[in-house]
Amino acid sequence: MRGVIRFVTRLLAGVVLVLLAYIAVGGAMSAVFGTPKPRGQFHDIGGGRRLHMVCAGPAAGGSPTVLLEAGAFGFSADWGAVQEQLAARGVRSCAYDRAGLGFSDPGPKPRDGLAIVGDLEALLAASGEKGPFILVGHSMAGLHLRLFAARNPRKVAGLVLVDATAPEDMDHPIVARFVSTFAGLSHLASMGASAGLFKPLINTSFGDKIGLTGPPEEEKRWAFASGRHNRWAAEEVEHWPEDARQARAAGGLDPAWPVAVVLADGRRGALAAIREAPARESRHGFVEHVKGSDHASLLGAAHAEAIVRGVLHVRSALTGPAPETRS
Repeated sequence: MRGVIRFVTRLLAGVVLVLLAYIAVGGAMSAVFGTPKPRGQFHDIGGGRRLHMVCAGPAAGGSPTVLLEAGAFGFSADWGAVQEQLAARGVRSCAYDRAGLGFSDPGPKPRDGLAIVGDLEALLAASGEKGPFILVGHSMAGLHLRLFAARNPRKVAGLVLVDATAPEDMDHPIVARFVSTFAGLSHLASMGASAGLFKPLINTSFGDKIGLTGPPEEEKRWAFASGRHNRWAAEEVEHWPEDARQARAAGGLDPAWPVAVVLADGRRGALAAIREAPARESRHGFVEHVKGSDHASLLGAAHAEAIVRGVLHVRSALTGPAPETRS
């Protein structure tokens, strides 16, 4: 019996030492890389809070600015490759960090859709960005954009939905189960990041699944291991079902708005039909399934051109005859 106790004690001591060494490696890496210098600007939205915004490309000059909303655990850095390609086409775009994510100050709880959209409205007022906007949203951002569009129809020129969640997704039993599981995993991730467990993984594929380069990549890898970023992201995910209810209650999209839907490779069946519906119901719809992409890599340099095509479709629909829907 004593031998077993000694063995277990030594085993536990070894596990603790390995864990401490792992955390120490993460701390050393953080000391080397540090917090990246934020791109863009900070805007005071009231209540002593500032939100971080990154705009790229020439002045809009009468054309709608592209407003980029990241998905769960995402922030302005997620759009680095897309913004670079839009700017190369002469298109102005702005991405931002929601409260508590990236470089933005935290906000009051709950961090549901109403709070997120309210912050975005305040940010646009504080930054002087007047719209109308081409709204581009990835993943869970589909819920936020639906709510924003319903509350601000005069600020909407059109939408590009990038593998974006729709409120109607929650009617699908698989999605409902996924959201519940994802919420639990998100809180575990926030605890792991807060404990420093993600820091040694910053420069692995876990740190950037999108495929970014330059400063956006540095920001993405830093945020991946940030305890604060992960805690506030998990707080948002917890309210996913409520976000869906709020977005659905706000109403559908105006069929006069041009809508492009860009989906990752392999999206088929009932769920794909739900996500394609906004384009099918639009008078100026566009659908593209991007070969070789996945949910994250859609935003990276390898596939960002598909999102640019969606934006150009919307711009074309605003100035000329309705283009044909593409599948």
